[in-house]
Amino acid sequence: MTYVPTAPGGLMSDVARQTEMLEELATRLFSALGYDGISIGEIAEAAGLDVAQVNNLIGDKQDLYLAALRRLSRPSIEVLGKVVGGPTEDPEQSVLILHRAADHYLDFCLDNSDSVKMTFQRVLHDAGDIEDVERKYMHPHIQLIREALAPAVAAGYIDEEDLLFLLWTMQWCVHSFCQGGILDENGARTRTPIVVARFRRYLHRLVDRTLTLPGDPRKPPAGP
Repeated sequence: MTYVPTAPGGLMSDVARQTEMLEELATRLFSALGYDGISIGEIAEAAGLDVAQVNNLIGDKQDLYLAALRRLSRPSIEVLGKVVGGPTEDPEQSVLILHRAADHYLDFCLDNSDSVKMTFQRVLHDAGDIEDVERKYMHPHIQLIREALAPAVAAGYIDEEDLLFLLWTMQWCVHSFCQGGILDENGARTRTPIVVARFRRYLHRLVDRTLTLPGDPRKPPAGP
């Protein structure tokens, strides 16, 4: 894990600022070009550094890639942990947890396009020689929700296999929507606020109808 030192008084040191800048830049470059599409020399040049400086700040190219993945994954996992932290002792509570999880993941992906792009790069076998990426940085989202809903599965009102495939289906749908939107009547890709709201309602209906849990799947999600 990258160490980010701080100066006295809690202020970030020059090294910490440089490290943060480098991680942010590497994230953008990996998401746009892929791990296999750029060299550590090109990353260093884009950052205004030489390779030795990059090595001293973070490490080699693989270290940079893993730092970018941690940077994208950590905030989402932290928020999701709070979102799914409620009780799931009855079907209604389980519906609420799943709706909140869908809302969180949609909002996160809309606000963090680099995360979606890096996922698609992995689907295309980018950085194929780096193992355990999905298990460490992508699977935890699914696992958190499954663990939160374990009481519902144990009680028998959610089928474990249905839940697993539902969660993956939601993830695939959210990634594709955030990357490409939908085609309007003119053939243009769109992701307007109205379209986002409709897609959010669709995710809620997907939950309700797949798991046949209580609640009217036609009812839009409650506003703030």
